[in-house]
Amino acid sequence: MKSDSVKTGIQQAPHRSLFNALGITREELDRPIIGIVSSYNEIVPGHMNLDKIVDAVKMGVAMAGGTPIVFPAIAVCDGISMGHTGMKYSLVTRDLIADSTEAMAMAHAFDALVMVPNCDKNVPGLLMAAARVNVPAIFVSGGPMLAGRVKGEKTSLSSMFEAVGAYTAGNMTEDEVEEYACKVCPTAGSCSGMYTANSMNCLTEVLGMGLKGNGTIPAVYSERIRLAKHAGMKIMELLERNIRPRDIMVKEAFMNALTVDMALGCSTNSMLHLPAIAHEAGVDLNLEIANKISARTPNLCHLAPAGHAYMEDLNEAGGVYAVMNELNKKGLIHTELITVTGKTVGENIEGCKNLDTNIIRSIEDPYSQTGGIAILKGNLATDSAVVKRSAVAPEMLKHEGPARVFDCEDDAIDAIKRGKINPGDVVVIRYEGPKGGPGMREMLNPTSAIMGMGLGSSVALITDGRFSGASRGACIGHVCPEAAVGGNIALLEEGDIIQIDITKNLLNVALSEEELNERREKWQPKQPKITTGYLARYSALVTSASKGAILEVPDKF
Repeated sequence: MKSDSVKTGIQQAPHRSLFNALGITREELDRPIIGIVSSYNEIVPGHMNLDKIVDAVKMGVAMAGGTPIVFPAIAVCDGISMGHTGMKYSLVTRDLIADSTEAMAMAHAFDALVMVPNCDKNVPGLLMAAARVNVPAIFVSGGPMLAGRVKGEKTSLSSMFEAVGAYTAGNMTEDEVEEYACKVCPTAGSCSGMYTANSMNCLTEVLGMGLKGNGTIPAVYSERIRLAKHAGMKIMELLERNIRPRDIMVKEAFMNALTVDMALGCSTNSMLHLPAIAHEAGVDLNLEIANKISARTPNLCHLAPAGHAYMEDLNEAGGVYAVMNELNKKGLIHTELITVTGKTVGENIEGCKNLDTNIIRSIEDPYSQTGGIAILKGNLATDSAVVKRSAVAPEMLKHEGPARVFDCEDDAIDAIKRGKINPGDVVVIRYEGPKGGPGMREMLNPTSAIMGMGLGSSVALITDGRFSGASRGACIGHVCPEAAVGGNIALLEEGDIIQIDITKNLLNVALSEEELNERREKWQPKQPKITTGYLARYSALVTSASKGAILEVPDKF
């Protein structure tokens, strides 16, 4: 066992003395030592129930003959950190989580790991760590929140942000806003739509790193506790069979993840996280392949914010496996891959029926023949930009209008609230990228303000920052290269005509290369607003774009 290096032999007697100090018996030391990475805290609603999940995992591990030992991982609530300096710290925690988990796992020679995450950055962060450490590992998330209800209608966190915009527009009273605040987030769990946390928990299941239901069983269901016990038991089987994360997270597994991403209409943030996880697993994953996969993958689900269905509805309809089974009817899923169940993908999804075609469309009757996410390119995004196509109104798939240029999110929100944005405008928010922000803030506040003001079908928003999974409308984010490193978004001036054609994956400004070059000669980079502390170090190290090798995707799997 890997843990023998800290518990067996005369040279390890000092180590055993420290285990004795922990109250661990010799009988426990004779068993495999299983690290349980707990993201529990009391500030993130998606994590407030993780202590119960961890207790269930511990019981499962012990029942199967292992010795469970818990250690923590941090987690930031994107909703609470939204709209202020705190959001600059959210994305960077992904790498802090990966680094600190790697350090703990390697320093203490755990034989295997059970990861217990739930929200936006700790799910991908722990997947990155699992791939790096590469001891047997399994994931069990805390589960999604139940949808709220206001005036008989299901709601979620995105409804709350849009309610603030409606209040600003004079379309909602303060008492009505407060009613939303009291009702839209009714339980523990990751926010109830197909936002980033739920997207990544579902994709963990697709990658083969979580058991059936990992992404969809609601947090407050007792079924979630049973799932955690089974995950604790299953890790012992994975250890015995020596099935490791890099055996599971192979190239084809990431192709499956991108395919299901398109079918579910996941958060655009998945386009940041999947390449980072793949990199740690030794797989080159470039966003160029996303459009190829989207072109052949139908969009089967319109979960909030794209529609009025929620994670609990997807769970009742058959969950992620039912979506995969629909896709497999057209041979779009690699079925031969091993997973943490100890079985192949094909064995896992066999017989998993679509129980509600109103929630999961059949493969013959999709919402669209192409996937829910599109990667755009053009002279405004020479590397790439990302849009959640499934959440864009049909009339905004093609749009042309004058740029309204802002050098930070705060100025844009102020202009929107003061009624300074008109139908047809294209709001541009720049210097919010990973280097220039620094930290690449999410833009849920301005997008929600636009929707709340009733401008969602007439105003587009473009940023080198990123969008929350809760964003909807013609919101194009992750524009790369970012303004801080001289991307063409830095050269825009008020009134420049922006040309968007999502149907053709294009994002341009109506300027010639000569005109752009003339502006570039005059451009002066802006100094970052944060010059000390961790964010300053992050800004100094991060590169704006990831230019890995492009995977060759065959026409047929």
